[in-house]
Amino acid sequence: MDDVTYFKRYRMELELRDIPPTPPLPAGFDWIAWRGDLLEAHAEIKFQCFRDELDAWVFPSLGNRAGCGELMRNIATRAAFVPEATWLLAGPLGACGTVQGLRDKSFGAVQNLGVAPEHRGRGLGKLLLLKALHGFRRAGLRRAYLEVTARNEAAVALYRNLGFRATRTLYRAVSAVAVDACMMI
Repeated sequence: MDDVTYFKRYRMELELRDIPPTPPLPAGFDWIAWRGDLLEAHAEIKFQCFRDELDAWVFPSLGNRAGCGELMRNIATRAAFVPEATWLLAGPLGACGTVQGLRDKSFGAVQNLGVAPEHRGRGLGKLLLLKALHGFRRAGLRRAYLEVTARNEAAVALYRNLGFRATRTLYRAVSAVAVDACMMI
């Protein structure tokens, strides 16, 4: 039996009635609304965002391009898919961020919010999250949640600053062999 490493994660929730408007994007950036022909673009930028990050250890499909493609196909073909909460963010050189949304009972569930490493630190993650949250509200949802790995301190701080509150602590078991393999990438 493999050794197991446990990653602490938070489920964080937010009431959608009080979310601020989405500020304008910086010059040279544009929103690209969901279309089925963009599935591979979402998968590629998801891979670019997560491949060298902690979440690729926690969710190994995020650490390889084929896994990101399969994940996008799984999300986009669910009956619970929320196109209004699914966005690409395009920069001067192409896609640089992504977020997807699912309906989970009465909640909007934020999936795989990511900004490419070379575009981080500009507030783009906050803009992507707000765009998704407004999409959930347009879809008739009143609350949203997301899950985040506790060691991803920048993401946890972003979510708290927008009003998300931790409602549950979860632990994700991952094979230590998988973690070791990801650490060698």
